[in-house]
Amino acid sequence: MIPVISRHSQRISVFGLGASGLATAQALSSGGAVVSAWDDKLDRRANAVNENIVLANPMAFDWSTQDALVLSPGVALSYPAPHPVAAAAKAAGKPVIGDIELLFENASEAKLIGVTGTNGKSTTSALIHHILQSAGIPVQIGGNFGPPALSLKPVKTDDTIVLELSSYQLDLIENAAFDVSVFLNLTSDHLDRHRDMEEYAAAKKRIFQNSRETEQTAVICVDDVHGNAIATELSDRAGWNVIRVSASQQLSDGVSVVDGILTDRDGYRCDISEVETLSGPHNWQNAGTAWATARARGIAPDVIAIAFQNFPGLPHRLETITTMGGIRFVNDSKATNSEAAAHALSSFDNIYWIAGGIAKVGDLAPTLPVLRRVRRAYLIGESAADLGKELSRQGVSVSQSGDLATALNDAREDAIADKLKSSVILLSPACSSFDQYPNFEERGDHFRELVLSLAIEGTA
Repeated sequence: MIPVISRHSQRISVFGLGASGLATAQALSSGGAVVSAWDDKLDRRANAVNENIVLANPMAFDWSTQDALVLSPGVALSYPAPHPVAAAAKAAGKPVIGDIELLFENASEAKLIGVTGTNGKSTTSALIHHILQSAGIPVQIGGNFGPPALSLKPVKTDDTIVLELSSYQLDLIENAAFDVSVFLNLTSDHLDRHRDMEEYAAAKKRIFQNSRETEQTAVICVDDVHGNAIATELSDRAGWNVIRVSASQQLSDGVSVVDGILTDRDGYRCDISEVETLSGPHNWQNAGTAWATARARGIAPDVIAIAFQNFPGLPHRLETITTMGGIRFVNDSKATNSEAAAHALSSFDNIYWIAGGIAKVGDLAPTLPVLRRVRRAYLIGESAADLGKELSRQGVSVSQSGDLATALNDAREDAIADKLKSSVILLSPACSSFDQYPNFEERGDHFRELVLSLAIEGTA
């Protein structure tokens, strides 16, 4: 872990005892802070006791005796209403921060790379980490993807930390700044925690709000209006080197990935059109930002190109599980909004699409241009009826399957009956999982288990 010596002897309350909260409490204690912790969930409090963390309900505190509140990102800071503990700390004039702020205070000598956006954060972060590892650079990855930030190993001056950063985490930084800040895209999501798109965008832009002593690099995808506006704004700020990235247009001064061919402003060219783990325009955007970030860290183009070719990809992100009888089974459970599902649908033809769960704010509009690729949709979960009505209006044949096992069997039977030369059964839900699964990972794991059981039985 990274001891939080910057808060030595301070009295710190940690609220939220998931993985990041537990790591934060332990790192603060290791650094000499006087720590108390709490969570509204009894089982999490029990876990903390097992880790020898002192429990104390902060709603009973005299906040004048506390120095700060460290809030886990899953706890509401302001919208739709601040959690009572956040409101109490603010009312007492105490700072409310997160673990990323503490990481910055205690690892600022390392090179810090922050990655944010609505879709593609995990793949981009993992790809950057993979490239740096391939180049022999000491690097760790954490934050919203991978280990909690403060559970990483202590760093040295030549180390690099790649951090995936959610809007919730960025809302909790005060002074944290990054050597390379990556902004991927912004689409309607997480509006249960942000008042509107303007507030959501403001949270994401906080990745650029603070300065470091050396010049900082901003890698910004300009394929949506938000990224384009941020790139223009930052270009006028001193101390920032702005690198624009596009997967839809050829840029004269930036990194472009058009039809799978990457080119940059220095004249380098890299063909990733046949890299299965980086297929589709959304992954070309991810690859372009990773290329720009790696070049900013001084990595040679040929090293990056080789790393692209052997990038293993991530589970639940267009993960091909197997191909049986000409039918490819793809797990894209991470697609929890319609924009992400549209990216997946654009990557294949002859799709038997499994979708549904808890719908987020917005509709299926992003998928409309690619629905022609769908042979039939198999709908599950809470939103199945509403999705069925919307897809039927678009001329898509639908099946109300209800649950994942039924949807897979229905899709497989139809794919076999259609006898196409090649087809894809795609789990890309366009919805969150919480009606039927604790998280998208368990949903994707269940899909993988179901598919592999078919392979074992030899029934496909």
